[in-house]
Amino acid sequence: MNAMPSEKIETNEIDDNLAAVTDVEAGIRDFVRNDIAYLRKTPSILHSGDAPDAAAEATVNNVNTLIQRVAGASASEIDTLIAELESLRGFMHEEGQRVQRELASFAQLSQTAMKSTRMISDSIAQWKRPSEQ
Repeated sequence: MNAMPSEKIETNEIDDNLAAVTDVEAGIRDFVRNDIAYLRKTPSILHSGDAPDAAAEATVNNVNTLIQRVAGASASEIDTLIAELESLRGFMHEEGQRVQRELASFAQLSQTAMKSTRMISDSIAQWKRPSEQ
């Protein structure tokens, strides 16, 4: 069986979405790798006379910085997504109203056509009756 055009479009959209997701995941992996590499370098900055608590504090600060950077980017993406979804919601609401108007117009046109057909069939029926004399 051949796929219908709408199925092909949906398949292409799914492929595009998967590619976008893969790109985002790759970007996140690279981001985390770069930050982890930075965290690994940080303990070498400490001097031999520093206490072990200072190394732990530096690591915690680096982790906190990483979390803030990741959370900031995620929050920004979430805000963008919310804005897009709100826009889409407005569009869908407007389209729903338009479809309702179109259906009401179609129903009115259908009723008018039925009345006209009924009038024509009544007129034809009168012509076909044998004339009474």
